[in-house]
Amino acid sequence: MQRLPAFLKEHCTDADVARIIEGLMVACKDISYRLHLGALSGVMGSAEQENVQGECQKKLDVISNDLIKECLAAMPEVLGLASEEEPDPVACNAEGQYLVLFDPLDGSSNIDVNVTVGTIFSILKAAPGASGATAATYLQAGSEQVAAGYVLYGPSTTLMFSTGNGVHSFTLDPRIGEFLLLNDKVEIPETTSEFAINMSNQRFWLPQMQAYVADLLKGEEGPLGKRYNMRWIASMVAEIHRILTRGGIFMYPYDNRDPSKPGKLRLMYEGNPMSMLVEQAGGKASTGFDDITAIQPEAIHQRVSCIMGSAAEVSTVVGYHRD
Repeated sequence: MQRLPAFLKEHCTDADVARIIEGLMVACKDISYRLHLGALSGVMGSAEQENVQGECQKKLDVISNDLIKECLAAMPEVLGLASEEEPDPVACNAEGQYLVLFDPLDGSSNIDVNVTVGTIFSILKAAPGASGATAATYLQAGSEQVAAGYVLYGPSTTLMFSTGNGVHSFTLDPRIGEFLLLNDKVEIPETTSEFAINMSNQRFWLPQMQAYVADLLKGEEGPLGKRYNMRWIASMVAEIHRILTRGGIFMYPYDNRDPSKPGKLRLMYEGNPMSMLVEQAGGKASTGFDDITAIQPEAIHQRVSCIMGSAAEVSTVVGYHRD
């Protein structure tokens, strides 16, 4: 099996981007090690503080964030970084040309019950003369990403990433400390009968989303003409990994609990990188009204509605919204 550095050297046309991905994996290996030790490593439980999103941080949220920041700050290729856990971007190296945005530990509410979590990253090219400490530098549409990916920490540690030429899957071999290639062309089946959504929020959804979910629950007798199964892990990394592995549709739609927020998930740290992966694997990603990667960000912690997965099913949901 091919090792990650050799694969990147062969398939990534930009050596700087390849080095950034390799550097990120140094931090992710450390996170994986601490997670697999569990309570023995002292990383379980709350950090007793909130992040910029107003969410209670877990100890490993803080540790993961620091590990990734330390790795990125040491890379001459990185101009600046932005974390979902911090209010402002951080300047790194003045000679760097790239920006890295990341969610250090997606789904961290699952840590204490030993359920899958992950790290999400997005890489952008900085404009000439831009500052890595200025939020406006990072406000690029998802279509401008030069690379995106995630590391899933489950029974095995898996890397999925794209540099714009398909999606590639690697698994960490803990015996040698290296990510080894599993699949160099991940593809999402066009159709599906599996969906993931938090049904407890149903009463807050737009009528279009309520109508779609009501129809799919009618099964073979309903207008969609087939029986669906539902899955919900409460970790976007885990949900998207299942879709990249066997198809499906993931939805975290707009709801009216807080009209100032168009969704729960963050555009720059979750919506854009996951949309790039899904689209590169042949799927679709939408808010229900617009392609996620076409959105021009207005704020670095902007939120977005997410509907992504098997292309035919996403098109069906978009059809409900258009009608």
